[in-house]
Amino acid sequence: MSLLSLQSVTKTYGQGQAAFQALAGVDLAVEAGDFVAVMGPSGSGKSTVMNILGCLDTPSSGSYLFQDVHVENLDRNQRALLRRHYLGFVFQGFNLLARTSALENVELPLLYRGEPVAARHAAARAALEQVGLAGWETHNPAELSGGQQQRVAIARAIVTRPTVLLADEPTGNLDTRRSHEIMELLTRLNLELGITVLMVTHEPDMAAYARRVVHFVDGRVDSDQRNTPRETPA
Repeated sequence: MSLLSLQSVTKTYGQGQAAFQALAGVDLAVEAGDFVAVMGPSGSGKSTVMNILGCLDTPSSGSYLFQDVHVENLDRNQRALLRRHYLGFVFQGFNLLARTSALENVELPLLYRGEPVAARHAAARAALEQVGLAGWETHNPAELSGGQQQRVAIARAIVTRPTVLLADEPTGNLDTRRSHEIMELLTRLNLELGITVLMVTHEPDMAAYARRVVHFVDGRVDSDQRNTPRETPA
């Protein structure tokens, strides 16, 4: 059984002559522990697929199964619970609260869960340590480099111990060196914590870190190939 799968998924925005079909029948299965890079030109459907997988949108038709549960049949509150307990998100824009410390930014998902203060602090400190930011807990985003801000965003995404990490252009705002540092970090989280990673990217150098590369064209899967991942430093 796949961890998650899309079966004949379509997505249409608008109606009548204004209708636009973003997805035209997508079949995609992802196994637990995989690292998948999703690529394709603008308008190919890759971001729509990620929104559906992240329970931020729903299919127009077809099925989305997460651990054998039909997500398309869940109501808004049930989808929110699935996001909160199983999914972590990393975006191109770091989406950090500006006048809030790194520790407090990382704690946010646990605050929404109602976790006690001591538990939140401990989990956030551990997550920051995992992304190489031990000692930076009190710094706010303005005192951090772009790469460090993205590390805080990744710590926030993994503090809940998600099953799946969804990363949308996670290196899009970073220079080449910082981009490779973030990809090495995602690779370690995938290998050491067993987090399944799904990443949208338009950069072949970043996709080279994945174990599988899926290309979208015109709302369909055009190719789906296993990859020999780029080696990361020990």
